[in-house]
Amino acid sequence: MSATLTTRMANLRARMAATGTDLVAIGPSSHMSWLADLSPHGDERPVMLLVSASHAGFLMPALNVDSSRQHTDLPFFPWADAEGPDAALSALLDASGIDRNNVSVVVDETMRTDFALLLLDALPGARRRFTQDTVGYLRSRKDDAEYKALKASAVLNDRAMQAGFAALKPGITEIEVAEVIRDFYKANGATPVFTSICFGPNGAFPHHHTGETRLKADDAVLLDIGGRIGGYPSDMTRVATIGNPPAGFDDIHAILDRAVEAALAAARPGVPASAVDKAARDVITAAGYGEQFLHRTGHGLGIDVHETPYITATSPTILEEGMVFSIEPGIYLGGRFGLRLEEIVILRATGPEILSDLPRTTYRA
Repeated sequence: MSATLTTRMANLRARMAATGTDLVAIGPSSHMSWLADLSPHGDERPVMLLVSASHAGFLMPALNVDSSRQHTDLPFFPWADAEGPDAALSALLDASGIDRNNVSVVVDETMRTDFALLLLDALPGARRRFTQDTVGYLRSRKDDAEYKALKASAVLNDRAMQAGFAALKPGITEIEVAEVIRDFYKANGATPVFTSICFGPNGAFPHHHTGETRLKADDAVLLDIGGRIGGYPSDMTRVATIGNPPAGFDDIHAILDRAVEAALAAARPGVPASAVDKAARDVITAAGYGEQFLHRTGHGLGIDVHETPYITATSPTILEEGMVFSIEPGIYLGGRFGLRLEEIVILRATGPEILSDLPRTTYRA
């Protein structure tokens, strides 16, 4: 096991002790990738990593064990299709050294329900919860290597955004701009994750599905894009106009830029995530567009594009140094256009550091 993974396992066990957790059960997910650097084949055959204070091991279908052994030195408890997983799971639980009749277990919230029920059926009376105060807690605080990977991904995304801007011309379709951006990612060693290209009124849909709409003169444009390189994704939203901006465009852009700045000023270690949401929302509400800000202010970013912490009006999360999250207020005017400005930041002791180097100014095509 690498030094990084050894540290993560030790940190997890420390969190388990601090939270009174006897067992952590992780499915084939980004949690497993983060903790064990293993992404086993996922199908209907139960596979999970169980971690206790004294033991960690994998329940694994026998046909996948030899391949998985190349990536980890943790022990495997294999099972064959002809016999089923029950005996292997029982042996793994015995090795974990837990009291099956009196156990506090954390279950991966992304695990298949049938996997989770298989485990819980073997633990009568288990006190169960999800990963928010164990693996999720640890993942939300990025180390220096993760920061460097996220920074590199963000800087590459700046260039992908500029490639998208350069493609804007009357008559081009949303899909064609998305293809330009995806081709840029691939040419630069990245994997496209998402390309939401929104022309004109489509920008008023916060999660618009890129389609065949053609760009027209005087349209507003919203680009929300992200690619993955070095195992970590990017995520950024910028806006543009082709020809003259629609009435009110520049004013709303200015409001959103002030909302971003207010959220950046509010984001400090020890501050509730809800205070960051409120700072952005108050600016937009004071400008008369509170009802047109349709979503939370942000979400965490790490191995997953959406992970903890979530920057919402009701979030109880206290922000800590090393957390990475988006600040992305938006105003959506149905039938006209929508604007959103998004930055990804890492929280430092003195406040947020923006990962992107691309200004939030409007690109004029």
